[in-house]
Amino acid sequence: MTSPHLPAQPAPDRSAPVPVPWAVVGGLAALALLWPLTGLTGTLGTGAPRALTIVGITAVVWIGVVGLGRVPRPVLTLTLTGVAYGLVAHAVALLVPVLGGFGGPGGGPLWTIVPALLFEAMWGALAGLAAAGVQRLRGSGR
Repeated sequence: MTSPHLPAQPAPDRSAPVPVPWAVVGGLAALALLWPLTGLTGTLGTGAPRALTIVGITAVVWIGVVGLGRVPRPVLTLTLTGVAYGLVAHAVALLVPVLGGFGGPGGGPLWTIVPALLFEAMWGALAGLAAAGVQRLRGSGR
């Protein structure tokens, strides 16, 4: 009896850049909706406790999903997630001024968008470094 030969699989091209997982970026950026949702429902209180809770939840989810999920290019992925998070937050503040959001009702002066996006990108990059560390720690066990 002869065995059928399967065609040889081409070796993966290691020189090609790994694409950014845009679905992950979009999904994690959607956490910006926690701010208006908690404002509408009254959960998590108001002021600094609410803001710190949302920041903490967001950071834990970002680092957990990217670090434990072995998402490629964690620093770039979460840096872009930070920028997308800021865009979502500003869009909500502009579209639904009653919800406030970042910069108060209406999102604040237009010039504040660039510094805010830079801050969100920096926050995402720091979370990406933490997620890369989680990936590195998990990789040692495999």
